[in-house]
Amino acid sequence: MSKVRTAVIVGAQWGDEGKGKIVDVLSDNFSIVARYAGGHNAGHTVIIKGKKFILQLVPCGVLRSGCRSVIGNGVVLDPMAFLKEVAALRENGVKVDGNLFVSSRAQVILPYHRMIELASENAPGRVKIGTTSRGIGPAYEDKMGRRGLRVADLLDLGLLKTHIENACREKNMIAHALFNSEPLDSDKMYQEYAQASAQIAPFVSDTAALLNQALAEGESVMFEGAQGTMLDIDHGTYPFVTSSSATSGGAAIGTGVAPNAIDSVIGVTKAYCTRVGGGPFPTEALDATGDLLRARGNEYGAVTGRPRRCGWIDLPLLRYAGMINGISWLVVTKLDVLDELDQIPVCMAYTINGRSTTEIPAQSSVYDQIKCIYAKMPGWRTPTLGITKLEKLPKAAREYLAFLEKESGARIGMISTGPGREQTIFVDEFADELKTLAERKVRTTKNLKRSSR
Repeated sequence: MSKVRTAVIVGAQWGDEGKGKIVDVLSDNFSIVARYAGGHNAGHTVIIKGKKFILQLVPCGVLRSGCRSVIGNGVVLDPMAFLKEVAALRENGVKVDGNLFVSSRAQVILPYHRMIELASENAPGRVKIGTTSRGIGPAYEDKMGRRGLRVADLLDLGLLKTHIENACREKNMIAHALFNSEPLDSDKMYQEYAQASAQIAPFVSDTAALLNQALAEGESVMFEGAQGTMLDIDHGTYPFVTSSSATSGGAAIGTGVAPNAIDSVIGVTKAYCTRVGGGPFPTEALDATGDLLRARGNEYGAVTGRPRRCGWIDLPLLRYAGMINGISWLVVTKLDVLDELDQIPVCMAYTINGRSTTEIPAQSSVYDQIKCIYAKMPGWRTPTLGITKLEKLPKAAREYLAFLEKESGARIGMISTGPGREQTIFVDEFADELKTLAERKVRTTKNLKRSSR
């Protein structure tokens, strides 16, 4: 336990598991929080003393005094969205200057990425993925096609002008030919992004060097994931996935730290299950109970406002997430949403073409053939909102959590019983590990202050 100094926070479902609150709560024990994947399509909602913060690009650690925040190279950065978010944080009294760092190697989203994605998503005959149409996918496409613009390049105005002119010429032709889209003005785009470049410059650094130096000096680092395991570009329900590595392995790729520098993986799952957009969802509840979960859980996207599809815990999926990510601790969120239910279905296995299995299919078309095999756990019909001690939970709620722990193979370390920081239960062993991290943070902070004198 005492050796742990780094942890990855990863979604164990289809995203929206409540990672924002969990990162915020845990960040009190870490010196740095580093975001490693995704773009401003990911929304993390944090509620502090009744005040709501919705973060899209900036890591949740920015809301903690004494915690630095890093946007890693694996993130795709929309300069305008970033500056808007920074301005909102400043207005709310949050310290960002000198406390927030952006990787010079992160890829930049430009207006033509949004144009291409919006046109492509609405093209006749295309299978709708349910993207946010914010240019995330096309930006990652350009990255892999080795034709992207990185943050370091954004600061080089000569290179920026040439890149925008060439890219607009190409993208305008493609968009007009395929989708009959109106062309973008490259001169106007250059002027806007040259101005943005000057405002972003103070935040830009070699964040891989920053993180590795921090680790070498004994600091603790938390890696903040976006989306969830089943939206991972390689391991999710392809093609209904995001465009980046949302699983724990993405933390090394997306920040520039070595894989062996990661000590622990903390998976976050709701006490039930949700999904936004199209794609497979075997345990979806298409009835009044699903509507109840949506209403009680306020299941609407933090970024898009879209209603989330709701259903039940899927144990094959949860075990798969545990295997892919190497989850050692599990955090269960929104337990209180289940308070009114008499029974709680839990998917134990699948039947596919008459054969029982617990394996996750590779093809999305196979999901259409899945029939879930459910066990039904007794509900507790007692309010759990705001409970902070495990022993104070109703017996049936504790049994439900013990069942999930046993069947998933990961230890439950935290339970969230409401949206606020304080509405959290810590299991003793997990709390002891956090205490070690907090002590490390205090020691390294004191040492850094002494060395800077």
